[in-house]
Amino acid sequence: MIAIPTAIPGLLIIEPRIFNDNRGFLFESFNKRNFADLVGRDVDFVQDNHSLSLNNVLRGLHYQVRHPQAKLVRIIRGSVLDVTVDIRRSSPTFGQHLALELSAENKRMLWIPEGFAHGFAVLSDTAECLYKATDYWFPEHERCIRWDDPTLHIDWKLKTTPVVAAKDALGKSLAEAELFA
Repeated sequence: MIAIPTAIPGLLIIEPRIFNDNRGFLFESFNKRNFADLVGRDVDFVQDNHSLSLNNVLRGLHYQVRHPQAKLVRIIRGSVLDVTVDIRRSSPTFGQHLALELSAENKRMLWIPEGFAHGFAVLSDTAECLYKATDYWFPEHERCIRWDDPTLHIDWKLKTTPVVAAKDALGKSLAEAELFA
């Protein structure tokens, strides 16, 4: 695996080493020792999540204010526009976002440390997302920033208004949201 830095320090694009032959392919999607070398710290994942979403579904922008989760995100079917927003008030990149296409085809993964809101929009007919998290889901600590907050200037690459969950439609603007120091 290699780590590709992004314009927002801490966010890393992870590209696996893929072994292709006439049978198909194989790649190591996670190796604790190698991953620690890539991200510069030991990471203890405690929960794996798997979602299936239909075209034009938008999930996010989610985070937990207590029990913050770092995540390793990948797509195993279809493609999404994956969006991560820096919500650490003390960060020089506060309020900036990274929008990146993740797909089953490109096999890229995204390392998202604590202190970021995360979401994605489905670009293909369907998409299956797998992600590892460093803390458990605590619904009472989950927060959501509106996907369409005009101050974020996110181009979700969608042709029509997306399908969102009721809780996501009630998300707060970045200015109103409970954030990290």
